[in-house]
Amino acid sequence: MNEARYDSGSEASSLGIYFRLLRYVIPYWGLFSISILGFLIFASTQPMLGYILKYFVDGLSNPEASLFAGMPWLLEHAPWLAHLKLLQTVPLLIVVIALWQGVGSFLGNYFLAKVSLGLVQDLRNALFCNLLTLPNRYFDNNNSGHLISRITYNVTMVTGAATDAIKVVVREGMTVVFLFATLLWMNWQLTLVMLAILPIIGLMVVSTSKKFRKQSKKIQVSMGDVTHVASETIQGYRVVRSFGGEDYERQRFAEASEENKIKQLKMVKTNAVYTPSLQLVIYSAMAVLMFLVLLLRGDASAGDLIAYITLAGLLPKPIRQLSEVSSTIQKGVAGAESIFEQLDETPETDGGTQERECISGRLEVRDLSFSYLGSEKPVLSNITFAVEPGQMVALVGRSGSGKSTLANLIPRFYHHEQGQILLDGVDVEDYRLLNLRRHIALVTQHVTLFNDSVANNIAYGDLAGAPLEAVRKAAEAAYAAEFIEKLPQGYDTLVGENGVLLSGGQRQRLAIARALLKNAPILILDEATSALDTESERHIQGALDEVMKGRTTLVIAHRLSTIEKADLILVMDQGHIVERGTHSELLALNGYYARLHARDFVEADDVSVGPNT
Repeated sequence: MNEARYDSGSEASSLGIYFRLLRYVIPYWGLFSISILGFLIFASTQPMLGYILKYFVDGLSNPEASLFAGMPWLLEHAPWLAHLKLLQTVPLLIVVIALWQGVGSFLGNYFLAKVSLGLVQDLRNALFCNLLTLPNRYFDNNNSGHLISRITYNVTMVTGAATDAIKVVVREGMTVVFLFATLLWMNWQLTLVMLAILPIIGLMVVSTSKKFRKQSKKIQVSMGDVTHVASETIQGYRVVRSFGGEDYERQRFAEASEENKIKQLKMVKTNAVYTPSLQLVIYSAMAVLMFLVLLLRGDASAGDLIAYITLAGLLPKPIRQLSEVSSTIQKGVAGAESIFEQLDETPETDGGTQERECISGRLEVRDLSFSYLGSEKPVLSNITFAVEPGQMVALVGRSGSGKSTLANLIPRFYHHEQGQILLDGVDVEDYRLLNLRRHIALVTQHVTLFNDSVANNIAYGDLAGAPLEAVRKAAEAAYAAEFIEKLPQGYDTLVGENGVLLSGGQRQRLAIARALLKNAPILILDEATSALDTESERHIQGALDEVMKGRTTLVIAHRLSTIEKADLILVMDQGHIVERGTHSELLALNGYYARLHARDFVEADDVSVGPNT
């Protein structure tokens, strides 16, 4: 697995992960700067609104007094300011400050939302594009539910840490700074008393942050479990209903959902204990402060004292929000760990340098051995054979004998380290990956169709944009045109998720039509006719006989009737080639293939005769 995986034993600190996350904000620095400016404007209005109470209280005894009566030095340089009376100015200032606050709030929230949504889109695109580059083994070891949850749920948590948390830090942080600055200016001795609580708050934040991060990681895993169960049930709903699995799936989903609820409640409980504890500390400091204000009021006016107490009373809210932002950041850091874990996965290796515009299709395998990662047991051992251009080679044998593994090594879905697979004399490892796969068409028993039109499913990927006439010819060659033309919208008919609106045989014929349209010199058919009825298989076999002319074809089949015309038949057992030759040669040997053929013939005969004859 990946060396840079972030887990409990990783050396990467939360701070390091968080700074890495913030790098995704860099492309939006212009919008982000505007939002920061907006929050600074908003923060500056908080002490203004508190301090205006001084003038209001002083105006109660003398509403005609000048607003700047206590600033003679200012009136000397600007005598016209003496005309600004408290009666008219205080209400007007409140409105002006409120407007200024509104401007700041709009700039901050709107432009931060643009950054946040852009960040969500960038991270989701990065994760999805990364999925397209990951090797097969990654999908073998990770279930789809957790991968989907990472793209949907985890990304939302991460962007909250990268944008919403910064919003709180800037807006509430600057509010605290401005309030403290004003309080220091008004009475620095009293304000220093309040600073004594900061170390206590810091200790509370650090201890609680660790809990938040642990709980967030558990929530994300349980959310992935919920998605996974739902995804499996939706995809396998036919099996669920056929085998009466509704109660089992209902219970499985309820358990996953309950586990997620319990973990969410633990997070809420931590927050519910943390917030009032913090408030108790802050308000205790406020109580001491009010006691000192009453004790040491000196010659300060009533307006000064009320303004000071009001400004001090505004501090608990932003301090509390600043401390609570830790949970948002820790959720984001926990989400970022799983996101960066995937983004740091080594993509599918492509060390090839060779590119060929076209190849003849000569395939040669020399002393090939292969084991899956983490398994010591070889799946293939010393496989050697050669296929000339236009020839057909068939692989037969019991399930698990290594036939599909061999087929998967040719387009480099997995990498071989022992032996060689040569395509026109060049090892497949030496081809550029995209170029190699452009020369290979693959049809498997597990057909993948997309919720799109019939035409777009045939002309998929590199084939997109192919003329409709070419699509029709491929469909006709695959004997698919006969059912396509009967569909409600013909080639424009939607096939449903994974072709659910079509029969198994119809889906298989569309997959074969897709391979035919690709017109690649190498054709791999991995149980390609397994889902077809006898009549469809006969039609398909006729089409394949035609399309295999001039193409090197590798056929994997359990039904031996489909491979009797092969130029070379390789009989495999437990990763070894135990027999090789043509159909007649292998029957003459009266060995492994002959026994398989006899069994296949008896089974086919039983089906054709029927049980009641």
